[in-house]
Amino acid sequence: MANKYAQYGHPCPIRDVLDRIGDQWSLLILESLATKAFRFNELHREIGDISRQMLTVTLKRLEFDGYISRTVFAEVPTRVEYRLTTLGESFLYPLQQLVQWADRHHEAICYSRKANGATPVIDQS
Repeated sequence: MANKYAQYGHPCPIRDVLDRIGDQWSLLILESLATKAFRFNELHREIGDISRQMLTVTLKRLEFDGYISRTVFAEVPTRVEYRLTTLGESFLYPLQQLVQWADRHHEAICYSRKANGATPVIDQS
């Protein structure tokens, strides 16, 4: 039997979605946009330690997948705002559940890492 998702180029919807939003920055951007629309520099300050290049790349991916919209205003200087789409807003509840879970269990995860002698790899890209 053919996989119903094969027509979309990826046979597993869970892997497909998690591959895109499970990177280091997407969830932070989506969480930031949950409260209001942001201009690029505002969002860059809000996130903090993301490079401008990585923010640009991640915003393009989130826009491509339909989580956010990019609106260009015909002003001088040009103003661009990013905001969640209806699809992005529908992701807020599971995102908030994930954030709460991480907050509740972070100490236990860190304890386990330390007990097992693991040093977390921190990607600063």
